[in-house]
Amino acid sequence: MSAACGCEHDEPAATVAEEAEEAERPWWRDRGIMVPVFSGVAFLTGLVLEWSGMEIPALVAFWVGLLLGASTFTPGAIRKLFTGKLSISLLMTISAIGAVILGYVEEAAALAFLYSIAEALEDKAMDRARGGLRALLKLVPETATIRRDGASVEVAAKDLAVGQLMLVRPGERIATDGIVRTGHSSLDTSAITGESIPVEVEPGDSVSAGAINTAGALEVETTAAGTDNSLTTIVELVEQAQAEKGDRARLADRIARPLVPGVLILAVLVAVIGSLFGDPELWITRALVVLVAASPCALAISVPLTVVAAIGAASKFGVIIKSGAAFERFGVIRHVAVDKTGTLTRNEPAVAAVLTVDGVSEAEALAWTAALEQRSTHPLAAAITAAAPDAPAAEGVTEQAGHGIEGELDGARITVGSPRWLHAGTLDDRVAGLEEQGMTVVIVHRDGVAVAAIGVRDELRPEVPEVVRTLATQGIGVTMLTGDNARTARALAAQAGIEDVRAELRPEDKAAAIAELGAKGQVAMIGDGINDAPALAAADIGIAMGATGSDAAIESADVAFTGHDLRLLPR
Repeated sequence: MSAACGCEHDEPAATVAEEAEEAERPWWRDRGIMVPVFSGVAFLTGLVLEWSGMEIPALVAFWVGLLLGASTFTPGAIRKLFTGKLSISLLMTISAIGAVILGYVEEAAALAFLYSIAEALEDKAMDRARGGLRALLKLVPETATIRRDGASVEVAAKDLAVGQLMLVRPGERIATDGIVRTGHSSLDTSAITGESIPVEVEPGDSVSAGAINTAGALEVETTAAGTDNSLTTIVELVEQAQAEKGDRARLADRIARPLVPGVLILAVLVAVIGSLFGDPELWITRALVVLVAASPCALAISVPLTVVAAIGAASKFGVIIKSGAAFERFGVIRHVAVDKTGTLTRNEPAVAAVLTVDGVSEAEALAWTAALEQRSTHPLAAAITAAAPDAPAAEGVTEQAGHGIEGELDGARITVGSPRWLHAGTLDDRVAGLEEQGMTVVIVHRDGVAVAAIGVRDELRPEVPEVVRTLATQGIGVTMLTGDNARTARALAAQAGIEDVRAELRPEDKAAAIAELGAKGQVAMIGDGINDAPALAAADIGIAMGATGSDAAIESADVAFTGHDLRLLPR
């Protein structure tokens, strides 16, 4: 909680440990919720006692309600005042003090209660899933196996140092960044990048912390310490961006900047000028009345409640707005940056093309391939078997880690694998064309001869071109930011109608691109992967695809779509 607990949205970002403690705290131990509740209970108790004719107990109850309610916003208002910031809470504090001096303790208590509960409601409506960053760090295993003096030794992942040789077995997560020295395998990086298609690695390739080794054993030379890898860098980038964004003024506070000094000057003029020509006591009282009357209590209370109502209405359309500040910034967005995988695409690889040699049909090629792939755990296997669900099962199937799979079908030897392992034969030029279109290609051999090539691709969501056109008519530009290779990115962008494409970006590169775009106007970022988290946090509005998004992306964003329909964006 923040505003409702007196933090006024200007406190430093909480550490991951502090967020963990707060997330585990039950709601009845949350000061931001319970203090306004007790303030309201005290105020209602005072009303009941007053109606019963018990004036002194009623006055005590009103004072309790006033002090409790004011404690949620007055400390923050005073802290801001000492740093030269004028907030709407300062006027609310002045108004409450003025009401007390004039003898209206009941009204002051009502004001304090209503403002504190309004802020608490808004704060609750925007309460973030703070477990995201903690879950991100949990992608790193607690222990890792290293080679030491020819033996395998298990050590704590946090104790890993640069230059050590780390053994990563199939099914294990990589504990820190490194370079493959021996072994071939496929890595599942979906939890980090959102990419459902695995990454093939061989000696010399770089690997990142948190990726899952799905096939053969690897020996990886560490290039980063266990406490200073790509995942910890993402956490630091997110926290830095959130801290910088936290200083941006809310609508009510922007109004308060000229209003606070204006009201104070007016009250002083009333007191001074009136005292020169009349009874000083009378005019000082009137100056207090000016303070109370001029304070925008209705604005201060109605703005949070209006935001809560708007957030509730948006949630009915599957849009979860996590902060009032984000709600206020929606109207001034001039550019939208989007991630590719899982945002523009379905994140469900499917067969997009089948090439065959003369005498072999597409159906035969798919059936032969599916006969083997139905025995495979490779993520592309599901796409191929879905294209040929009635394929017979092959016999003697064996999988070559990081390369492919082979087996016997109807007396013929069928081999399926990547172009790096199997030559494409007469299909070579056409295979290059599929790769230019952003497809991942598998080659099919029958008895040692290349007979087919199957292109698998994560297809564009059907609504994307329409959304891009609609945004363009609204004067909003669109840029694709992706960690994928430039060839694949350009092919997909052409289908979507996006001209500005920036590919092969690391998480920090995406955040830098957001800063560059933000220099030209307010920018929104849409993404779903852990690698999108820094950019989501840095954008004026970060939007996470909640249906498929990682916890870290949802935590870093200001808005989450509960589904995956991008047509919600122009609305």
